[in-house]
Amino acid sequence: MLTLRQMRYFEALASARHFGRAAQTVNVSQPALSAQIMEMEEHLGTRLVERNRSGIILTAKGTQVLQRIRIILADVERLEQTARDAEGILAGLTRIGIIPTVAPYLVPQLVPHLRGLYPQIEIELKEAVTDRLIADLADGKLDAVIAALPIEADQLETRLLFSDRFFMAMAQNETDILSSPLMENQLDTERLLLLEEGHCLRDQALAVCGSAPKRNLVNVGATSMATLLQMVSHDMGMTLIPEIAVETEIARNNLRIVPFGNPAPAREIGLVWRRSSSRVEDMAALADAVTGCRRPAGKGAELEMA
Repeated sequence: MLTLRQMRYFEALASARHFGRAAQTVNVSQPALSAQIMEMEEHLGTRLVERNRSGIILTAKGTQVLQRIRIILADVERLEQTARDAEGILAGLTRIGIIPTVAPYLVPQLVPHLRGLYPQIEIELKEAVTDRLIADLADGKLDAVIAALPIEADQLETRLLFSDRFFMAMAQNETDILSSPLMENQLDTERLLLLEEGHCLRDQALAVCGSAPKRNLVNVGATSMATLLQMVSHDMGMTLIPEIAVETEIARNNLRIVPFGNPAPAREIGLVWRRSSSRVEDMAALADAVTGCRRPAGKGAELEMA
């Protein structure tokens, strides 16, 4: 008889296409996961995966089994959620994905705020780029995602949480002093540092620079806002910084923050969840908690702005 554990292991393997990565996803050893997959294959009397040096590929039968397993796991999740709903709003496990340019600045405020409002909540957080989070949301691995809007998908619902203005960050000893307020066509794109491909903030920076003179942009391959701003503080260039990050980053980096002129460029941060989810009230409560926990940029940030 197949077990839910085996189904979850197989779904993780089918998503990761690699035994090692799948084992990490479900927090077991690789031999333990491999043994469960082999037991599944023996029980079903067919091979589900083809093993090779780079990982695995699903067999035709494995693909069919995966489709059925995902339906079963979704049904189990709904059953578990029905039981949790009886306990009240945001009671039990809530899995939240947050993009990297929001997570470090929102989580320290959001988590204690949620625990204070909903003592029975169990929070599981994942930080990743938008595409990965939305894929996990669609697969039922996450309950909600906090990311930059718009996100276009028929099966998803979104709610605007807050508008996040952009500023220009540069080193305090930057020789190219920019006027304040800064106009977008004044940007020197040869000094503009960008996050690596896949980060939505990179695309937003490129959009803001759309009216600037077309020169070479510097892709430094940084994977986090913190790394990028450390490079900026050492006078390696300048970069866009969202308002949510200003207070934290000027406290630990030697930065000068220059505001844009009106209308200032901004991104919209929203909550995303599956349209089929039964947790509509939970999503409304989570959205309210996000907007309720945020404090405006402190006076320290204002003093640093040119």
